[in-house]
Amino acid sequence: MNLDTLDLFVEVARKRSFAAVAKKRNVDPSSVSRAIADLEAELGLRLFQRTTRTMTLTEAGDVYLSRIEPLTEEIARAREAALRVTGQPLGLLRITASVTFGQMCIMPLLGDFRALYPHLKVECLFTDANLDLVADRIDLAVRLAPIVRGDLIVSKLMDTRYRVVASPAYLASRPPVGRPSDLSAHKVLFFNLKAFRNRWLFRDAAGHVESVPIDGDITLAPAGSLLAAAIDGLGPALLPDWLIENAIGRGELVDVLPEYRAAATTFDTAAWLVYPSRAFVPRKVRAMVDFLRVRLAKG
Repeated sequence: MNLDTLDLFVEVARKRSFAAVAKKRNVDPSSVSRAIADLEAELGLRLFQRTTRTMTLTEAGDVYLSRIEPLTEEIARAREAALRVTGQPLGLLRITASVTFGQMCIMPLLGDFRALYPHLKVECLFTDANLDLVADRIDLAVRLAPIVRGDLIVSKLMDTRYRVVASPAYLASRPPVGRPSDLSAHKVLFFNLKAFRNRWLFRDAAGHVESVPIDGDITLAPAGSLLAAAIDGLGPALLPDWLIENAIGRGELVDVLPEYRAAATTFDTAAWLVYPSRAFVPRKVRAMVDFLRVRLAKG
């Protein structure tokens, strides 16, 4: 047996599916099945109990996984230690983020990152689903939330602030918005989350919080489509600063209530760097973490 086969076994054990592992590796499911069958034959053990609908570890498979998984991680540590001698991170870095954050904040930086680390391969999975970092073998995630919980390593990349924005053309043809309650005269653009569709919160400089009921007839996702709709003059939208600051700078959008902090649920939100809880941080992960902090962190 070789290390690739052991890595494959661990991955199948996590996902409980030949097809899922094959899809991620871009190979035929039969090749994954054959590799596991060859491993079982070599060991003289049945590692998985298979039916037409389910796959589970046998008792022997569970014991084997408990011994093999730490070994594969230790081998990864050893390789990482050896790579430190070269001064350059190598291998494949798998990073995930939401669709819009990935497209707006990470994609524009990939060229500069590749120039800094030409020997490092990067695979980006931009999705609004929170992937399982261990099961999906994700090295680094950027998550947008008030706080991130779980058995993970979490550090703040940057604070985020929401604002209500609209296009100059829209504002010129609609009732003025001078205070939060004025939004009741407008059809706002909804983000496709329940918390964003009933009321918006506003906090003034003195700390007073006002809850404003909102109404609208257009719901959109992901957030990038909401940005486009606001620029097109379809109504006011509640959007994060990292998404709208360029459009505001170009004059395509206006912060209609600049003296207020706005929110859907809480004013304290952030972008978080998240990676699996391990005894070490791979050099490739540290390279991307440090790079994003320099390019994106705002305090």
